[in-house]
Amino acid sequence: VTRSFDSSVLPEARNLHVALVVSQYHRDVTDRLRQGALAGLKQAGTDEEDVEVVEVPGTFEIPLAARSAAESGRFNAIVCLGCVIKGDTAHFEFIASAVAHGITAASAETGVPMTFGVLTTNSLDEAMARTSVEDLTNDGPSNKGWEAAAAAIGLVDALTTLAIGSEVPAHLEPPEGG
Repeated sequence: VTRSFDSSVLPEARNLHVALVVSQYHRDVTDRLRQGALAGLKQAGTDEEDVEVVEVPGTFEIPLAARSAAESGRFNAIVCLGCVIKGDTAHFEFIASAVAHGITAASAETGVPMTFGVLTTNSLDEAMARTSVEDLTNDGPSNKGWEAAAAAIGLVDALTTLAIGSEVPAHLEPPEGG
């Protein structure tokens, strides 16, 4: 049986507890990523009170905050949102690589689904083009925050499906009172 993921058709996400870890750096971009992620979660049925937004100073700080959120046991998924814009030095490559590897390691080591909604662009214009807030409904707008939330929902759904017939891992079960 093959299952494919179509971000325009979101699985049910009621009782899903999600942390959004959002960089404050390039806030004009990350605020739009946050809007997109919140819209995607809402469209899938996640209640507002089941989403916690954690702001960190910059994109480099996202992996540690995401790991801490996962280790708290309060979340089924973590959506990581940030923006790194290429400048004249190699700093861009170091930050982008460290963040990607850090999020991947944190997710693999904790077993909690984490998605990479971190833009790595050549300019602010490119970043803004990937964070449209024009239409945050229906078939997946051009907003990478929305796509990261959709991926988180899809990953939780896939992992839950894989666990059917065996004990569902604790991090995929809704937290107590949820």
